[in-house]
Amino acid sequence: MDCWIGVTTNAQHRVVRLAGRLTAAQVPELLAACAEGQSVELDLAEMVSADVAGIEALRHVRVRGATLVGASGYIQLKLDSGAS
Repeated sequence: MDCWIGVTTNAQHRVVRLAGRLTAAQVPELLAACAEGQSVELDLAEMVSADVAGIEALRHVRVRGATLVGASGYIQLKLDSGAS
């Protein structure tokens, strides 16, 4: 399954939901969804996997202040490790 990216926004908060497999092809869409200047929460509960570019993009948005929630143990390990 390809990655689906859904965005919900209210006055102070933006939730970006990811489902499926995050790959380099979806990274520009993900970065655009997270670049709106609001508080961003990334909901990774339905994300099943990510390639190296996807993990790097998630790390990038986390460093820029996004909160990541719902990540599987495997995805969390990839995010927290130094190597992809």
